[in-house]
Amino acid sequence: RTEFKMTKKYMAYTGSYSYTGEAKGITVYDVDIEKGAFKKRGEIDINNSSYVIVSHNNKILYSIADEGVVAFTILENGDITRLNSASIKGMRGCHLSIDHDNKFLFVSGYHDGKITVMTLNPDGSIGHIADGIYHHGLGSVAERNFRPHVSCTKVTPDGNFVLASDLGLDNVKIYKFSRHDGKLILSDILPCDINSAPKTFRFSKDGRFLYLMYEQKNVIDIFTYNYEEGKRVPDIEKIQTVPSSNCTHLKELTAATCIKFTSDNNFLFCANAGENSVSLYKRDSKTGLLEPRCCLPISGEYPKDMVIFPDNRHIACLNHESGTITFFTVDYEKSLLVMSSNSVKVNQPNSCVIVEV
Repeated sequence: RTEFKMTKKYMAYTGSYSYTGEAKGITVYDVDIEKGAFKKRGEIDINNSSYVIVSHNNKILYSIADEGVVAFTILENGDITRLNSASIKGMRGCHLSIDHDNKFLFVSGYHDGKITVMTLNPDGSIGHIADGIYHHGLGSVAERNFRPHVSCTKVTPDGNFVLASDLGLDNVKIYKFSRHDGKLILSDILPCDINSAPKTFRFSKDGRFLYLMYEQKNVIDIFTYNYEEGKRVPDIEKIQTVPSSNCTHLKELTAATCIKFTSDNNFLFCANAGENSVSLYKRDSKTGLLEPRCCLPISGEYPKDMVIFPDNRHIACLNHESGTITFFTVDYEKSLLVMSSNSVKVNQPNSCVIVEV
């Protein structure tokens, strides 16, 4: 468990679609760490906030919007105020990430298969487009997986490469990354099974392991990751595959949606839509391997995202279809999720971050 002071103040920022008029875009919540709950403070107007992240120094909130990407300054009291916005010269993105130095913002394009690299100014505001790359090719001739859909783009722990998962082409592209100007050069491709739909990935804190989650195959692959200076590409080797759900009967339309680590990296959570569940895994810090612990319902429909509280003892599930956020206390010893407070209503929640202010 993470040691933290109860005197610290935390806020939660949730992005929602706003085209129905039932939500303004970003909902701001005060976070009760001890109870594992959110209390609504207000809403901020932004068009269809589909993904939100926070800068490494917790000072700037970034959100995808119809116009591209919007930056907000996080004030001392937890309120946010618009800093600026920038166009990505493409269709609306689905995922954001930031490089280790807070110099570049990566936007993943599901609809047009584009990676957009934006510069970030010293004050956190969004600058110009440093690079833009469209994925090309055909996936399987089956429903949605027939053209590029970039779903997650992140810098590797060593800072030398950028990985981009494409759930339409069923692969992960590996780009050489220039920390100077943000340019990307394709260096290698990690192929995945046909119709597996690699959606998102995370690295362990020590940078030794890569965890890749598949939306359609409903598994998580664990890889070792190693890069030796001077080599053209990193060494990535698969060592384990675990199901995203350990329930006995997967619904036909079950789709893994997100994976999140506890802050100590000792446990990993995976949310599953269709089945509407969350799976918990124990992680071995030496081997990187995962041990499935439980898979339990989240009392909502289509958990599109989830967030782990700073104490690692509570989680919140953002249930897109039912329009709710549900809260649970995690009992790691008994492998149980117990509802910790009443759910809160929010229209079509997409993404959430908890920030210390």
